[in-house]
Amino acid sequence: MIWFIVGAVTLVALIVVLYNCLVRDRNRVNAAWSDIDVQLQRRHDLIPQLVKAVDQYAGYERSTLEALIALRAEAMKLTGGEDLDELGQKEEELDQGIQRLIAVAEQYPDLKANENFLDLQRDLVETENYLQFARRFYNGSVRQLNTRIETVPNNFVATWFNFESRMFFQKTSDEAANVPLVELGSIE
Repeated sequence: MIWFIVGAVTLVALIVVLYNCLVRDRNRVNAAWSDIDVQLQRRHDLIPQLVKAVDQYAGYERSTLEALIALRAEAMKLTGGEDLDELGQKEEELDQGIQRLIAVAEQYPDLKANENFLDLQRDLVETENYLQFARRFYNGSVRQLNTRIETVPNNFVATWFNFESRMFFQKTSDEAANVPLVELGSIE
């Protein structure tokens, strides 16, 4: 009888430990997603300022500016994190739109020398770097949670308490993941 009680207590303790590990991993994934969300919002906030700075110098490049604003609006609608594949695709399109905007700016020497524009470029590059780090941390956290959910004995506890695997947040193509987001040349 005593072995039965010891076994039951050990089993309950194991379940509690495994449950707590799953909760910790889930919370880490949620916190990591929050970091990505903050960086995406920061980038979305910088875009109108960058567009305005370029617009002052390159008003006739209206189609590039309007396309970037439209991409920003579409990406902001998806930032809630429900469909990470679609969000990743929109953010990749937004990256390409930013690259086109920077290319337009390169045609205007006065704009390239404008301190406000240079500050916005630096902020954008910094945000892209933070976003890349946040994406790596998030994907590492997702990998850890998903591994825990799929391995024995964690998978039994995960099933009992309805833990679900999470999707990775990544570029939609290997080619896009290997291309620098913004080519700024030398910023002085």
